[in-house]
Amino acid sequence: MFVHRPRASGPQSARMSAIPGAVETDRQPPMTVPLRYFLVGLAFLVAGGAVGVLSATGAVSGLTRLAHVHLLLVGWVCVTILGAMTQFIPVWSNVALHSRRLATVTLWFVAVGVAGMAWSFSAGAFAWVHAWGGLALVGFWTAAYNLGRTLSRARPWDVTERHFAVALAWFVVVPAFGLALAMGYLTPVFAHLPVTRVRAVAAHATLAVFGIVLTTILGAMTQLAPMFTQTDVEGGDRHLQRVEAVAYPAGVVALAAGRLVDSAVVARAGAALVVVGVLAFAVVVARLLATTRVEWTPMLSRYAVVAVAMAAWALAAARDWLADPVALARGSAWVGDPLAPATQFGGPPHLLFFGVVGFVVLGTLYHVVPFIVWVHRYSDLLGHEPVPMIDDLYDDRIAAADFVATVAGGVGLVAAARFDLPSTVTVGAGALATLGFTLVATNLLLVVREHGPGSLRGVFVTRLADGSGGAGPSGEDAAATTDGGTATGSDANR
Repeated sequence: MFVHRPRASGPQSARMSAIPGAVETDRQPPMTVPLRYFLVGLAFLVAGGAVGVLSATGAVSGLTRLAHVHLLLVGWVCVTILGAMTQFIPVWSNVALHSRRLATVTLWFVAVGVAGMAWSFSAGAFAWVHAWGGLALVGFWTAAYNLGRTLSRARPWDVTERHFAVALAWFVVVPAFGLALAMGYLTPVFAHLPVTRVRAVAAHATLAVFGIVLTTILGAMTQLAPMFTQTDVEGGDRHLQRVEAVAYPAGVVALAAGRLVDSAVVARAGAALVVVGVLAFAVVVARLLATTRVEWTPMLSRYAVVAVAMAAWALAAARDWLADPVALARGSAWVGDPLAPATQFGGPPHLLFFGVVGFVVLGTLYHVVPFIVWVHRYSDLLGHEPVPMIDDLYDDRIAAADFVATVAGGVGLVAAARFDLPSTVTVGAGALATLGFTLVATNLLLVVREHGPGSLRGVFVTRLADGSGGAGPSGEDAAATTDGGTATGSDANR
C-alpha cells in the first residue's frame, strides 16, 4: 500500500504485494502508531455490529440506531481512515509526519469520545453527549491539524492528495456540526437561527458520509486500485477519473448546502454531480479489476464487491434523489435516526455503508495490517534468510469464511431494507455480518500475535512523549526539523 511516488510501472510478480522491495520507509511513523488505530477501529467494528443486532431485536433502549451509526462510521471507519492517513500521507507524499505525539493523542481523544457518545445514546444519557462529543472534536481537530501540516509540505498535490486535503477540511467542519447538535440536548441551540435542527442533522450526516468518508475512499482507491491490480489507467478511464475529481467534491458541497437551506434545486444538482462522480469511479475500478495482472487476493475480492456496490448505489441514489433530495431536511421532527428516510443517502443505506464503505475498509485492512507487521518483523531479514510473503501472514480459510459471511449478511441487510422484509431477516443478516466482522478482526489479530515483534499489549503501551509503543521503535518527534523546517529522513525514522 505504501509506495511513494514516482513508482515503477509494468508487470511484476503474481503476488506483487507479497514483498514490498520498493517500499520507502524513511518518512513513515513507527509502525505501532497506525496499527493501534486499526486495532481500535476493529474493536469499534465488532461493537457496532453487536449493537446493531441488539437494536434490531429490541434488546436495548435509547437511541441505539445513533449509537450503531457512530460506532461504525465514526469509531470504525473514521478511526481507520485517520490511521491510514497517518501512515499513507508521509510515505505517499514523501514528507515526514508533523508530530508523532499528536497522532497518539488523537487516537485517545477520538476513541474515548466516540465510545462515550455511543454509551450516552444507548443509555439515554443525553446530558453527557456534548461532553463526549467535545473530546471527539478535540481529537478530530488535532488530527486535521497534524495531517494538514504534514500534507502542506507536499507540492504539487496529485489527485490523491487533493482528495485527502478536502477530507481533512471536512474533518474540521463535521465534528463542529456534531457538537452543536449535541449541545441541542441541553439548550435550544437552533431556536434563534435561520437553520433548523433537522436541516443541520441532514447537512451533518451528508458531509460526514460523502465529505469525509467517501472522499477519502475515492482518493485512496485512485492510487490503490491501479497499484494492486498492476494495471494502468488509460484512455477513457483517465477522462472518467477527471470527471470524478471535479464533479464529486462540487456535488458534495451543493448537496449538503441544499439540505441545509432546504433548496431542492441546489440539492438535486449536487446529487446529480455526486452520482455521476461515483458511477464514473465505479467503472474505472471495475475495468482495472477485470484486467488485473496479479493473483486474486482478499483485498481484490473485496474491491470487486465495492465496484458492484458503487454502481448499484449510484443507480439507486439517482432514482431516489431525483424524487426528493432533501427528504430528511424537510422532516417534521428530529427522531434521532440519521438513516431515516433512506433517501437521505440514496436507496438502502446498507448498500452504501456496507457494500461500498465497509468492503473498502475491510479489503484495505487485509493488506495494510499484514504489511505493517511484515515491515516491522521481516523487512530487515529480506535477502539474508527466507521470509514469508505478506499474503502468507493471514489465514486464507478464515479470510474466505469472513468474505462469505460479510457478503451474505450485507446482501440480506440490503434486501431487507429494500423490500421491507420481516425483522427476523434483518436480525439474521446482521448476525451473519457481525460474525464476518469478528472473523476479520480475529484473522488480523492473529497476524499481530503470531508475527508481531511483541505482544498485543506492546501495541497499546504508549509513551506520549514520543508517540512510540512498547512493540515499536522509540524516537523523538517526527516533527524534529533541521534548518528551520524540513525533517530529515533519519529524524523521521528514528
